[in-house]
Amino acid sequence: MNYSRLHLKIFNTLSHSSHNRRFSKQCSLAAAYVINGKQIAKEVQVELKAEIDQWKEEGNIVPHLTAVLVGNDPGSKLYVKNKMKAAKSVGITSAVIEKPHQTSQAELLDVVAMLNAEPSINAVLVQLPLPKHMNERTVCDAVHPDKDVDGFHMSNIGKLCLDVPNLIPATAFAVWELLKRSGIDTFGKNAVVCGRSKNIGMPVAALLHSDGDNGFKMGMDATVTTCHRYTPAKNLPEFTKNADIIIVAVGSPNLITADMVKEGATVIDVGINRIWDAKQERYRLVGDVDFEGVSKKASFITPVPGGVGPMTVAMLMKNTLQAAKIQTKKKREKTAIH
Repeated sequence: MNYSRLHLKIFNTLSHSSHNRRFSKQCSLAAAYVINGKQIAKEVQVELKAEIDQWKEEGNIVPHLTAVLVGNDPGSKLYVKNKMKAAKSVGITSAVIEKPHQTSQAELLDVVAMLNAEPSINAVLVQLPLPKHMNERTVCDAVHPDKDVDGFHMSNIGKLCLDVPNLIPATAFAVWELLKRSGIDTFGKNAVVCGRSKNIGMPVAALLHSDGDNGFKMGMDATVTTCHRYTPAKNLPEFTKNADIIIVAVGSPNLITADMVKEGATVIDVGINRIWDAKQERYRLVGDVDFEGVSKKASFITPVPGGVGPMTVAMLMKNTLQAAKIQTKKKREKTAIH
């Protein structure tokens, strides 16, 4: 669905519709809809709980998620806490294994191997970032692909690029879900992804350009341009000004400003930056987008916090159930053979 500015003004008056409740009620007629990631995440969790309840009624085991947390990073601890809370809310059992910062990579790999081998554990995630003495790629690839609910294993990334995904990277999955549930048309649209990280930017770009004609139900069929740290700053607006959809995942406050966005674009802000607010005399979280300025030109925009973050956690829960289904299917197939 492709909304005109007139349609947006009409929809803004429909404050009691289920569609409108997903977006911030603080938007004026001239402002973009603020995609309420918290609300949509709650909707996803309600649907997921019903699906998990049905899964258990059919005689299947309760899905289980184990997170591994290395070190004492406050942000990481909060993220893991939120994930465990979400798991409980949808009926997934969970556990956290905490290891000290000085844990060696070999010791961490032993923990991952133990979790891979335990049949009662369906989902494994190692919270990132890891201490600098560890190689994140080595650790991510140590998690079994069928238990890799973060979707970071090279096998899962490779399958995503071939439109035959196993477990989709949770943040890219969150972006997809927000676009689809917000009615954003992606077919043939110009999309710009700012950021090419292997965990976020690249998977987001892969989903956006994926081919829906080959049976991949998540195919978005957009025309995608990826910008990154070596894209000259003076040239970045040339790409973003022509974009119908802009996804930003760089980690640079206010990278995208109003003059870089065309009227009516959709802007999804994945960035999370902690900055000092002198007026409030405290740190606060902001994204990669100048929210105040860009929201006056865009049709849809996500806030930070409250946008992609809550949806990433919700998609992690969806991946946990999917992992349980994948493993159950393989066990039944193996039993049938024998």
